[in-house]
Amino acid sequence: MGLSIVFGLLAVFLIIGAISARKAKGGTDADLIVAGRSMPLWIALLTMTATWVDGGYLLGTAEGAFKSNLAVGAQGGLCFGISLILGGLFFARRMRQLRFTTLIDPFEARYGKHWAAVLFIPAMLAEVFWSAELLVAAGSSFGVLLGVNLTLAILLSALVVTIYTAMGGLWSVALTDVFQLGLVALGLAIALPFILRATGGLEASFLHYVAARPAGGSLIPPANPVAQEWTWPTIVNWWDVSIMLALGGIPWNCYFQRVLSCKTPTHAQWMSILSGLLTMSFMVPPLLIGMAAFSYSWPSELMARLHAEPSDALPLLLKQATPRWVALLGLAAIIAAVTSSFSASILSAASMFSWNCCKRLIRPDISTRNMKRVIRASIVLLGGGALVMALKAQSVQALWFFTSDLVFVLLFPQLVYALFDKKSNRIGSMVAFGVSLILRLGGGEPLLGLKPMLAYPVWFAGVIPGSPAEWYDAGGALLFPFKTAAALAGLILLPVVSRLTARFEAPRELVNLE
Repeated sequence: MGLSIVFGLLAVFLIIGAISARKAKGGTDADLIVAGRSMPLWIALLTMTATWVDGGYLLGTAEGAFKSNLAVGAQGGLCFGISLILGGLFFARRMRQLRFTTLIDPFEARYGKHWAAVLFIPAMLAEVFWSAELLVAAGSSFGVLLGVNLTLAILLSALVVTIYTAMGGLWSVALTDVFQLGLVALGLAIALPFILRATGGLEASFLHYVAARPAGGSLIPPANPVAQEWTWPTIVNWWDVSIMLALGGIPWNCYFQRVLSCKTPTHAQWMSILSGLLTMSFMVPPLLIGMAAFSYSWPSELMARLHAEPSDALPLLLKQATPRWVALLGLAAIIAAVTSSFSASILSAASMFSWNCCKRLIRPDISTRNMKRVIRASIVLLGGGALVMALKAQSVQALWFFTSDLVFVLLFPQLVYALFDKKSNRIGSMVAFGVSLILRLGGGEPLLGLKPMLAYPVWFAGVIPGSPAEWYDAGGALLFPFKTAAALAGLILLPVVSRLTARFEAPRELVNLE
């Protein structure tokens, strides 16, 4: 029965996507990439919210609250909501006024097409990494609630989404998102009361939570260390990651794709601000579910499983604490969240690849028909790449954060000065990019197996060896916001170097590429 419901749900997504594809039939490539710049405000608002409220958002929020505290659980939802509000206040109107097609366009206009092709690489990789994380979220939820093989679940979800995304581009994605976001809201609203009832109610769950974690009931960390819950390394890291998420959530093409699809610059601005508020509101149910998972009386074998795989907290609690039909509705909500964001991410990556690489760099004279073929082929190709990566994820929340990490450090400084500094040039952009990349990788990355290479200040546990890698092996934790520092270096260097090298590389005017 559960599989029948899932198959039926995916079939509905496919039907909606196919019907929506009629809007792009016979149109130009702009109809596939930015919906012909004619998307109504309410659809743009809902598709933007559906894009950010993904499987990693739901599972990662519950995971953070369950294994750490409410501040860690709420971090992603709060900061991504703030990023949309900041994007609306400072970036959306300008991008829409200039009628760009992708995030990479201002880089090409300001720094030239060849260097823009380099900046395109982290932007596209981040979208593909995010797509892989979404598939992991779908696969793990299928596995927990239905016992379906992980690989089968991932392939099934990816196949359906790739088909309707390739058919209608942004129109198919957006109109399917509207249905999917409603399903997310319905599933969470119905499941939450059952889950809280199983743990004695909201008040009892919260009191039990703060009794076990005295400093864990706040949405932000304390100003000073508190017992083992909040040490200086964890406090510094929380703020470092929060800045990264809030600012790193802006330079994403899937965000600007919706900004650029709005009818007017004013609509683009309000869409961004309102979707930020709506995105933060969706944080509440999974946060409470993660808190309830900590208070639930788990069988010993499931508790051992949760300690090994904390990202399973939400689907496991749905399975254990709710009636079967509610658990299936909760699974439908997770599938809807995953598929809406997966379609957005692969379309975004394919749009940048086809527009900025294939058309702007390789074949400027490509016909509209062939361009649409390239977009659809790119969707299939990049969706397949995400499939390959999906089985290598370690933590839903860690991979979700890492994608924003790359974009924040490398692209946020570039976007700020491309849009707002008339004197920025390619040399300044190249120097800022290179230094930021070195400083970021110098802090290490557990997901990639990279140990710290630069001697940032550290918090030592045990004997102090002599190199950053040895500090890491001995249990030392970085007591330094190296992600923020790497981005800050780019923010400082880009305008300074641009002005020092102005006689060698004249600044370019920021104009529409067409």
